[in-house]
Amino acid sequence: MLNIKVLGTGCANCKTTLKLIEEAARARGVAFQLDKVEEIRDIMGYGVMSTPGVVIDGKVVHAGGVPSRDKIEQWLAGAG
Repeated sequence: MLNIKVLGTGCANCKTTLKLIEEAARARGVAFQLDKVEEIRDIMGYGVMSTPGVVIDGKVVHAGGVPSRDKIEQWLAGAG
């Protein structure tokens, strides 16, 4: 099971990123746990200075801006 975290304070880009990841993971049949991290202290703990950030199994894979669907698909394929 993938542990995926979306780092962000709740802006529109963060919500869009969360939705895109959820849709892509479900479409691929990937078992996942998706968490939203909204505390600035926790976000900075990952070294992310611009949101949204994405962490998969403890590794930061993205920071700043909404990732493309293709990029998300690559993460899911590479992590499986």
